[in-house]
Amino acid sequence: MSAIANALHALAAIVWVGGMFFAYVILRPAVGGIEPPPERPKLWTRVFHRFFLWVGVTIVVLPATGYWRIYMDFGGLAGAALYLHVMHGLGLFMIVLFVYMFGGPYQRFQLAVEAGDLPAAGQHLGKIRQIVGINLILGLVTAAVGASGRLWG
Repeated sequence: MSAIANALHALAAIVWVGGMFFAYVILRPAVGGIEPPPERPKLWTRVFHRFFLWVGVTIVVLPATGYWRIYMDFGGLAGAALYLHVMHGLGLFMIVLFVYMFGGPYQRFQLAVEAGDLPAAGQHLGKIRQIVGINLILGLVTAAVGASGRLWG
């Protein structure tokens, strides 16, 4: 069962962090060339809708599989190595940032797009971009910790 939990954990992390990398590093610069500019928020609305459904799945799978491994394989948090505590803390912070972004800036972005208020949509999109950028960095650090932590000594 731990092998399945570990595989699901890794796949969920790849979906979330890989999706953020694609959106932030590849899609965002490419969207800048779309004319006329009023089409950009509509595109982001479609992208976010699909991506956030998957992020919703990952923010259930990641803690479930992570806690499974911590409690079944390491006897709980007290028996877990430092790198697992680091991953745990970073992962929880990432989830909190996502929930804040989804419930705040993203909802306001959607309302602004529906109302045709492009300046407001742009402001909210900027906030979303900041949070995704922070979460991308945290996700990459968490992945590096997960990949290297057993070797910390």
